[in-house]
Amino acid sequence: MTGSEPRAPRAFFYVQHLLGIGHLARASRIARALAADGFEVTVVTGGTPVSGFPGPQVHHVALPPITAGDAGFSGLADIDGNPVDDAFKDNRRERLLASFHQSQPDIVIIEAFPFGRRQVRFELLPLLEAIAAMDQKPLVVTSLRDILQERSKPGRDEETVALVKLYFDRVLVHGDPAFAKLEDTFPLAAEITGKVIYTGLVAAPPPAHPTEKFDIIVSAGGGAVGNALIRAALDAAKAIGTSLSFALITGPNLPQSDFDAIKADAPAHVSVLRFRPDFASLLAGAKLSVSQAGYNTVCDILRAGCHALLIPFTAGGETEQTVRAERLQKLGLAHVLREDDLSAEMMTQAIQAALAASERPPHSLDLDGAQRTAEILRGLL
Repeated sequence: MTGSEPRAPRAFFYVQHLLGIGHLARASRIARALAADGFEVTVVTGGTPVSGFPGPQVHHVALPPITAGDAGFSGLADIDGNPVDDAFKDNRRERLLASFHQSQPDIVIIEAFPFGRRQVRFELLPLLEAIAAMDQKPLVVTSLRDILQERSKPGRDEETVALVKLYFDRVLVHGDPAFAKLEDTFPLAAEITGKVIYTGLVAAPPPAHPTEKFDIIVSAGGGAVGNALIRAALDAAKAIGTSLSFALITGPNLPQSDFDAIKADAPAHVSVLRFRPDFASLLAGAKLSVSQAGYNTVCDILRAGCHALLIPFTAGGETEQTVRAERLQKLGLAHVLREDDLSAEMMTQAIQAALAASERPPHSLDLDGAQRTAEILRGLL
């Protein structure tokens, strides 16, 4: 490189997954698109390690991992399940700040915060304060999914708006406004309208042709809370019989004892798998996807074009997946079974109804949000 050539722009991307792997998967897709667009990308993760993420084209900094203490996100635990203490938090904060200063980024991307991930404000607020004190500041953006969790505690939305106004240059909403707008699930969106940019949905590229075919793909995301879904699907597979092949993808975080029990109980026409890196291509060859209604899984389903049966995750008062599933159902793009109604009998009936449905209508939702995010960030710089 000669002295006259500009260096590649540098992006510093923080993502913390606590229960599932959806946040990490979406951030990894964006990070890959940034790298493909010529950015030098540092991805800082703070959750349980997941094979294949955040990917080979980025510099990865792994903070000491923390997880949700329970499905309601009411506490933080280390990788062994012990509650995190102040010394643990101090160590993470110092590592994060050191990584930031070493990276010297042109742009800082913080996934979810301040709209979510309040549990890690102990390290994110010091990072934002350090940036605010700099003479030459990097751009700071938050990376946000299209549908947010409803906040029940008074003052939370006002606090979020105050933090956005104080520290953030832009709010990147990874969604198609024709499907969901920020104001639909964030009541004070009008106060930050000038900072909001929609990128489109962050879906993976169109999948390759499947190397293996299953009629019905059942998936439980990260798997930490998917045991009931997988169990009901296994019972449904037995009831439906051998005319249809099933793949039950439990996710990497399903406890090993549960995985072993499910596998031992599965008949010959049911394959029980931990994880499939070719998940998207399996969907492209399937008649039906059965899953929760997480952002990334829904993006994969929309890209693949298969029928979908969604069982939205609702534990701990979660509302986001229900909103997404109901909107897809209204568009004719999915069938929905409530988590409260989950049983072998109801799962069997719902699968049969979804398989008997007419052709799925076409949609025009923008699925190229990763590439668009890279274009937007390059334009901002």
